[in-house]
Amino acid sequence: MGAVSLSYKGHRYPVEVISHCVWLYYRFPLSFREAEELMLERGIVVSYETVRRWCAKFGQRYAGALRRRQLRPGDKWHLDEVFIKINGEQRYLWRAVDQDGNVLDILVQDRRDKAAARRFLRRLMQKTSAVPQVIVTDKLRSHGAAHREVMPCVEHRQSKYLNNRAENSHQPTRQRERAMKGFRSVGGAQRFLSAFSGISPHFRPRRHLIPASHYRAERTVRFAIWEQITGAAGLPTAP
Repeated sequence: MGAVSLSYKGHRYPVEVISHCVWLYYRFPLSFREAEELMLERGIVVSYETVRRWCAKFGQRYAGALRRRQLRPGDKWHLDEVFIKINGEQRYLWRAVDQDGNVLDILVQDRRDKAAARRFLRRLMQKTSAVPQVIVTDKLRSHGAAHREVMPCVEHRQSKYLNNRAENSHQPTRQRERAMKGFRSVGGAQRFLSAFSGISPHFRPRRHLIPASHYRAERTVRFAIWEQITGAAGLPTAP
């Protein structure tokens, strides 16, 4: 698959600088000002506000291109919800991962009732164009009610001990939430987390499961994919 169809027309900086700034922001717990400083250390003068605009414009597009390159989701899905603070108010982040830990989708919602669970399940099936054989959730009753309505033929396992896969997938989000000192709006949280959940895991192969040599080879492949989907493949490296 070639580069994602993106237009950089009108941007003064080359694509490799833009994509590198987006990578820095979503890969590491950095502020826009810290990304600006790191680029300055490389001799590239770019304002933090420009970095912010690049992340807003290209972050979700890059994440979407990475997701389209993923293999078909596994047949066991783990669903979980966790509260997050947005502008001082409690909201809920719904997340689904497959048995390999690949993030299938996330959704920020005001509640965790049956309607919210149903909305997330329907969105999940629409985005993945797939139906699992098994879904695993905690014992929140909203999951069971929504499951019976949306996918009654799918096996549903409910246990607080079986859902560690989904619960562990919240950890990078928690770390980033602390670094950002919370989110300011539901829309802003959804946009950031949608891009973050697509980009950050791409550069986080499960190192504890593979030898160091395989890990380095896998990272090389993933950086090559990043260059392809951003359109930076074959271009000279930024100074």
